[in-house]
Amino acid sequence: IPGYGDSPPVETALTAQGRRTFLDHVLQALGMQRPVLVSPSMSGRFALPFLLAHGDQLAGFVPIAPVGTKDYTAEQYRRVQTPTLILYGDHDTGLAPQALQNLQHLPEHRVAVLPGAGHACYLDKPEDFHQALLGFLSQLK
Repeated sequence: IPGYGDSPPVETALTAQGRRTFLDHVLQALGMQRPVLVSPSMSGRFALPFLLAHGDQLAGFVPIAPVGTKDYTAEQYRRVQTPTLILYGDHDTGLAPQALQNLQHLPEHRVAVLPGAGHACYLDKPEDFHQALLGFLSQLK
């Protein structure tokens, strides 16, 4: 994510529109058509604006306790028809419940909770994470 960790800040990443455009350019540069967008934690700042504007370009969406879910309304989420797997660890009592409360308004969603996993559930329970992800992917068109 530009501007996080050791990556340099990117001017366009300062607004939701800029972050959406940045992600759009990344997907275009990679030549990706109808990808599944996996969005853990801080990447929600990029993925959510993209989902709400261009969800029809995605084959699926997998939010993993992303930040920024409260920045959008239930009505905005209800307009998104992208198949979604809301995935989180049951020990993530901070961000996951808030994300679930907001993301459950996505009409094409299902939920997978990983027992014994925290915020980075994919690191805590990688086998369970991959099983849930692969199960979701196998059901996409």
